[in-house]
Amino acid sequence: MKKAETWISGLLYGILGFFGAGMGYLIWLFVPIEEVRILMLVLDISLVAVCLARIWYEKYRAGKLTDNICESLDDLISGREVQRQQTFDDSLADKVQGKLLQYGNILQEDRKENRAEKQKLQEIISDISHQIKTPMANIRLFSNILKQENLSCGQREEFSHTLEFQVDKLEFLLQSLIKMSRLETGTFVLHMEGQNLYHTLVQAVQDVWQEAEKKNLKINLDCDLDIRAKYDEKWTLEAMENLLTNAVKYTPEGGNIQISVHPWQFYTRVDISDTGIGIAKEHYNDIFKRFYRAEEVAAKEGVGLGLYLAQMILNKQRGYITVKSKQGEGSTFSVYLLS
Repeated sequence: MKKAETWISGLLYGILGFFGAGMGYLIWLFVPIEEVRILMLVLDISLVAVCLARIWYEKYRAGKLTDNICESLDDLISGREVQRQQTFDDSLADKVQGKLLQYGNILQEDRKENRAEKQKLQEIISDISHQIKTPMANIRLFSNILKQENLSCGQREEFSHTLEFQVDKLEFLLQSLIKMSRLETGTFVLHMEGQNLYHTLVQAVQDVWQEAEKKNLKINLDCDLDIRAKYDEKWTLEAMENLLTNAVKYTPEGGNIQISVHPWQFYTRVDISDTGIGIAKEHYNDIFKRFYRAEEVAAKEGVGLGLYLAQMILNKQRGYITVKSKQGEGSTFSVYLLS
């Protein structure tokens, strides 16, 4: 390549030299007036000099462009930010440099996203490992106990029930983790359609009714039969069930759970209120974090994914969720769905 460039440059210089010499010879032969002849020879020499300077300048600019491109490519290969080099306005060099900068910015953003995704994946794996460790240890413990031959029938039955409970707990955890993974990676399709909100809420209440009866809780639903909103029925039902499950879990025996619906112009608000233990204001944001469990509820069953999943489901549907609470009096979670 270098030899080709040298050969082309030599050819251009030779052509110009031959052209300049030929013009000078013709001027010398056919221009009789000496003053005019000398002036034309000076112009001929000047023209040749200008052309040679132009060729040298274009060669210099091409070399500069090549160097800039190589430096930019080296930055891209090494992962460094592409530096803006000296460019020539409204020229090929400027256009190439601009495209390289644009491509470099895209690569930088992709690298940042990849690093963030890797960090997020590491956190998820760490959380999953931590959450699975306890039920797996319990299952292994009770399995070893059941292998003992000196257990009575009553003891064996008791440990079998405990083992079954731990297996159910692990299954629930794994199902929650699968849902979390699908929501975070976007490996699912939302079917956003106009739905009958009353039917969805009735189904959510039915799914928690048995647990509510065990604690003698009253669940009241205040919703017109024909109210409709735009949401994915399957995933929104999951979010509503998570909110109602928490209301049942953290409301003392004999308490009340109130569900009320308020249609607005752009959103439909669903309030789920309980007379439970309440939430401290400084923890309003914490309760929506993955695997968060407050100290006062650590003894109750759960993995800390219910509210996290509910918020993600609603955000994916361009809705959102808020909370108001007072410790010792209860909480109200407000779900906003597109009308």
